[in-house]
Amino acid sequence: MALVTLQDLQPMVEAISRERNLPIIAVQNALREALLKGYERFRKTYRSEGVNYDDTYFENFEVELDMEEEGFRVLATKTIVEEVENSDREIGLAEVREVAPEAQAGGTVVVDVTPDQRDFGRMAAIQTKQVLAQKLRDQQRKLIQEEFQDIEGTVLQGRVLRFENSSVVVEVNSGVGQPAEAELPKREQLPSERPYRPGSTIKVYLKRVYEGSRRGPQLMVSRADAGLVVYLFANEVPEIEDEVVRIVAVAREANPPSSSVGPRTKIAVDTLERDVDPVGACIGARGARIQAVVNELRGEKIDVIRWSPDPATYIANSLSPARIHEVRLMNADERQAHVLVPDDQLSLAIGKEGQNVRLAARLTGWKIDIKDASKYDYEAEDQKAAEIAAARAAEIAAIEAQRQAAAEEEARLAAEEEAELEALEAEEQAASPDAEVATEETEEIEESEQAEAIAEGEGLPEPEEVEVPDEAEAIAAEESAENLATEDEANPEAEESEPEDSEEE
Repeated sequence: MALVTLQDLQPMVEAISRERNLPIIAVQNALREALLKGYERFRKTYRSEGVNYDDTYFENFEVELDMEEEGFRVLATKTIVEEVENSDREIGLAEVREVAPEAQAGGTVVVDVTPDQRDFGRMAAIQTKQVLAQKLRDQQRKLIQEEFQDIEGTVLQGRVLRFENSSVVVEVNSGVGQPAEAELPKREQLPSERPYRPGSTIKVYLKRVYEGSRRGPQLMVSRADAGLVVYLFANEVPEIEDEVVRIVAVAREANPPSSSVGPRTKIAVDTLERDVDPVGACIGARGARIQAVVNELRGEKIDVIRWSPDPATYIANSLSPARIHEVRLMNADERQAHVLVPDDQLSLAIGKEGQNVRLAARLTGWKIDIKDASKYDYEAEDQKAAEIAAARAAEIAAIEAQRQAAAEEEARLAAEEEAELEALEAEEQAASPDAEVATEETEEIEESEQAEAIAEGEGLPEPEEVEVPDEAEAIAAEESAENLATEDEANPEAEESEPEDSEEE
């Protein structure tokens, strides 16, 4: 069999495997695909005599690597036929039987179609090199996706490699395979730790694994995601790891809208154990545990509060460190609440540029309005709440009325449709007796026509003549004589006149 030589094939495959952090089998598969693309380019360039090469033309071709002899062959799977129409897909039965006499039409054979070493020219080699690079990148993406998809949403140790525009490229390791590059976009960075130093190590949250082909890193990591805070607390607080203390909700603002406001996080915790203080467990002795989390997040402010099933208590706790006078749940359906605070606690409850109340609203899921307790008008607010509730009730009633009207209209249309169907069925039933009468009339007409035809002798055979026997003739003659005798007795005068006449004669 022919062979196109590739010098130092084995060392080349091993070197690519080391450089790209790919298995040798993955490099060989990429090389096969690239060489097949090069062969396609060779065929389209030098042997395209009136042949239409579409995307599926070379599906029956494959490349075989010979690592020992350092080369490759091109093989084609062809169908055995009586008459060959396409020599790239078919082969004649007579030609095959010269080698294999038992061959039958309809079978397949593998044929060596390797081109000559000199024919596989420069353009095909360039095409092979370009496709090989692309296929190697595809193999790397595929391996990265398979390796990191199962650990998406976890925290990894990263090392800063370089900067690309406003993003930071970080090297991360899943702990199973080879290290991979990940992108840390600007929106996922912490403003307090910029600029990042190349070579420094940071903990990052694996936020997304990109699928398909994409330029650049296939992973996106974050330092601003709330999942990073949850991981850090679980790592520092053994009670969370042992599920004695649970984290119920987290609200984080790592990139505030204004540069004058620093990043801040609120975290709600709870426990089912009476003897355990969930907030104290997260803070630790002399604040050691929470201080370790703050240091990892470069000084970010963190508020740990106690979760409560009572919304008013939960809202009051979420506005910590402000002291709350009263929480009024104005509309439970709309989740709206008024929080009354003393005058000296108003700015603390709202926070700088509204950050504290904004995070409390995210944490609890309620719309929170901070009110000055000394200026709060209970009657006016209650009346306003009642008006809003009445308007809401009227709106709900209108919607319900519309639904009822729509249901009635639908029922009316269904009834009309059913009535139409019943009318159609009645018409069909009424039409069926008329059809029977018409059938009977048709039968009667046919019978009368047959009777007329019989009467006229139409369609019937002529009667045959029957000879009367002699006895019958004798009987008929005797009857005739008796009739004549009877007539003579009834007319004697006629009999007497006849001799007179004869005498006169």
